[in-house]
Amino acid sequence: MLVIGDDLTGSNATGARFARAGLRTVSVSGIERVPCAQGADVVVLNLGTRQYPAGRARELVREAVGAVTPVDLIAKRVDTTLRGNVGAEVDALLGVLEPGTRALVVPAFPDAGRTTVGGLHLVDGVPLAETSAARDPLTPVRASRVATILRQGTELPIAELPLDVVESGVDVLAGRLADTDAPLVVCDATTNAHLGTIAEAAAKVQQQWGTRWVSVDSGPFAVQLTAALGIGPGVHELPPVLAVVASITGTTQEQVLELEQMLRARFVDVALDGLDARVVADRVAAQLRPGVRVVGIRTSPPAPGERIDPATAERIPRVLAEAVSILLAEHRFGGLYATGGDMAEATTAALASDGFAIDAEVLPLAVAGRLVGGPHDGLPFATKGGLIGGRDAALACVEHLISVSAQRERGTAQ
Repeated sequence: MLVIGDDLTGSNATGARFARAGLRTVSVSGIERVPCAQGADVVVLNLGTRQYPAGRARELVREAVGAVTPVDLIAKRVDTTLRGNVGAEVDALLGVLEPGTRALVVPAFPDAGRTTVGGLHLVDGVPLAETSAARDPLTPVRASRVATILRQGTELPIAELPLDVVESGVDVLAGRLADTDAPLVVCDATTNAHLGTIAEAAAKVQQQWGTRWVSVDSGPFAVQLTAALGIGPGVHELPPVLAVVASITGTTQEQVLELEQMLRARFVDVALDGLDARVVADRVAAQLRPGVRVVGIRTSPPAPGERIDPATAERIPRVLAEAVSILLAEHRFGGLYATGGDMAEATTAALASDGFAIDAEVLPLAVAGRLVGGPHDGLPFATKGGLIGGRDAALACVEHLISVSAQRERGTAQ
């Protein structure tokens, strides 16, 4: 795919997200350097047009489209505060792509405090026109409504899909996307889950009605859309990461939810009275299918006020570790992630591993490396304490494993 950016820093940040998703990504500045990216899954082309006159920005965008061919998806990377020639560059793209191509404008970047509600773009809850972006000395943003900002560079019809439609789910949203024929569609979003819903709906519309999309966003949505469309050499063949979560803390639950929202992880919930390793392994195996990048096991928390029997608490890691051993013996995985010190220790013991070769600290107290010894010697492995990190801590660990797995599959691992 091709990502067209207007600023080097933002372009590289978006490229890093694709790299973490396991795609070989090369970032270049200037159309003349595109040949350097030969063989990449994702070419991130920075045009540096944010402060250019609109006419010149249009010319460069049109040239960029022909610089990388063929591509399955084009993403127009825009600033998180929508500075620059946003409307003009999207207009230029639609003017040279095949008739019927539409722009899906999803500028929300929830992890950075950028959200879109009622068509208004917000920074930490403050309308864009009331933030420092409005006072930028070179590219001030005078409006908060996304459609108004786009209108400064295009006369094409613009549709807006509000948050309640997005929250209605993939099917409802896909229907609304299909019902409108506006070339530009702005979607509200306040969470990563919303980005995933929009991506799945757009993929459904493309599959059923043949609509071709251009992603217009600040980075995270394009990655979600790429995954939903199944784009990237080997994306379906890459072995999934197996995650095992024994911790039942609120922190861990939020981190697992982030894995589900961002990577569409499929977890099997194990009740405390259902600790049977063979049954658990079979349930996880049933989740394995092409395109699934993460499958996992997690312990169901006890009911409010219910206390866990100490013997049961001690047994949980051992049973889940035994299930992991069964799964690794019967199926192919690209990496293993374990949350909680007891879980990590029980897992390495169940796998008859002699140790753990540490390659990197993904974040404080979260490390990644490879198992040493035993039948799974060299398997990429990451572990983290149950109370460690913010909401995206588990995501960072699993994305690291996906990236390492992709490198190993291509024969480019260190």
